[in-house]
Amino acid sequence: MTPPAVIVGGDGVARCAWSDGSDDYRDYHDQEWGRAVHGDTALFERITLEAFQSGLSWLTILRKREGFRAAFAQFDPHVVAAYGDTDVTRLMADAGIVRNRRKIDATVTNARALLRMQAESGVGALDAVFWSSRPAADRPRPRTYADIPSTTPESTALSKVLKAQGFVFVGPTTMYAAMQACGVVDDHAEGCHRA
Repeated sequence: MTPPAVIVGGDGVARCAWSDGSDDYRDYHDQEWGRAVHGDTALFERITLEAFQSGLSWLTILRKREGFRAAFAQFDPHVVAAYGDTDVTRLMADAGIVRNRRKIDATVTNARALLRMQAESGVGALDAVFWSSRPAADRPRPRTYADIPSTTPESTALSKVLKAQGFVFVGPTTMYAAMQACGVVDDHAEGCHRA
C-alpha cells in the first residue's frame, strides 16, 4: 500500500506527510518549502544546501543551516569564489556544517561558475536559468508518494545547463529537490493546507 502524501498533524492541520515528526520539518514546510525564491545568491544557497543534503537527511541540513550561512559568508559568491586551501581546511574542521571535502569544493566551484555566468549574462543569470525550467502549470497535484517524481525532464534539462556552465553536484535529482524547495514546481500534495 502506498503511504498517503498528506497527514493531519496533532494541531489538526493537513500537511504533506514528509513534514511530520519534527517541528523543524513542519516549520520549513509551512513557512518556506514551495514558496518562490528569486535572486542569484538565494538560489546559490538553496543549490548548495541541496547538494550537501545528498545522501543525508534534510533535517540534518535544516539544523545546520545557520552554520552553513556563517561558513559560506551568507552565500556571497564573491567571497566563496575566493576560498582557497586554508578556507577548505577551516571548513573541514567546522562542526557547524556537514564536513564533506567534495561538497565543500563543489560550493567553491559553483560560486566561481555563478560569477562567470553573471559576467557573461549579468546579475540574475542563475535566477533566469533556474526559473526557465518551470514546467507546465497544468500538472496535477500529487495524491500519494508515488505521484512525486525524483526527476523530471525539466530537472534533467536544468542540470545539463548548469553543468555546461561549470556547476557540479547539480544532478537531476538534486535539481528537482531544489525546484520543489524554491517554488519552481509546487509539489504540495492534494489536501495539504499549503496546496
